[in-house]
Amino acid sequence: MDEDEKLPFTAHLEELRKRLIVCFIAVGVGFVVSYGFKERLFDILVQPLTSVMQSDDKLIFTGLPEAFFTYLKVSFLSGLILAAPVIIYEFWMFVSPGLYRREKRILLPIIFLSTVFFVGGALFGYFVVFPYGFKFFLGFATDRIRALPSMKEYLSFASKLLLAFGLVFELPLALTFMARLGIVSVDFLKKNRKYAILIFFVGAAILTPPDVVTQVMMALPLMLLYEISIVGARLFGRKAPAVAEEEDEAEKASAAGRTGE
Repeated sequence: MDEDEKLPFTAHLEELRKRLIVCFIAVGVGFVVSYGFKERLFDILVQPLTSVMQSDDKLIFTGLPEAFFTYLKVSFLSGLILAAPVIIYEFWMFVSPGLYRREKRILLPIIFLSTVFFVGGALFGYFVVFPYGFKFFLGFATDRIRALPSMKEYLSFASKLLLAFGLVFELPLALTFMARLGIVSVDFLKKNRKYAILIFFVGAAILTPPDVVTQVMMALPLMLLYEISIVGARLFGRKAPAVAEEEDEAEKASAAGRTGE
């Protein structure tokens, strides 16, 4: 490979490095700002648990640095959320020059909708599932047994559940995108609906606390999201080859015209 062929690749690497630096700075700024409100942020995160605890119960920390590192992790997660618009923007600016206009029209809505679905799933877990799940766990306390949840354990448990709910709510977007690429079809999704429902309940049993209520509360939204996926596949699924080829040729002609100008 001669030098002329290497230059475009190295230029892309340099641009990627600059955009990653901007993302890291944005996360760092978000972390510093969030650390100033670390106690309040942790109180918000732990509210679903404290709302079902006895009035005299409190969270504990069993190691001297545990509270400090827990606040650091909460601040980092908050900083990552605050920096998300910058990260999404930098990602968009990095990939957009290499896309056709038709691909750009698809990518931008995907980025926006993926954020909306992820946040919606996390909020559903926080406001709907968490109170029932934590109430189930605390129900094992008796006169002789007292629950003493620690800060570290709660943060780890809650973060995993929020991430799980955020990811599973991406199902409609993922299946619609697969339909757009021609990997799945509406008929395929309808035909395999019963297997999907079985997978939803098995997955919910693995991801959620071990009680029937929270498992059903994850599986039922997944069933609804699956039906939304079928609608999305019907509306935005892959077009007939002839239509797709015509659009590609038109896009290439338009690009050639802009280059000639």
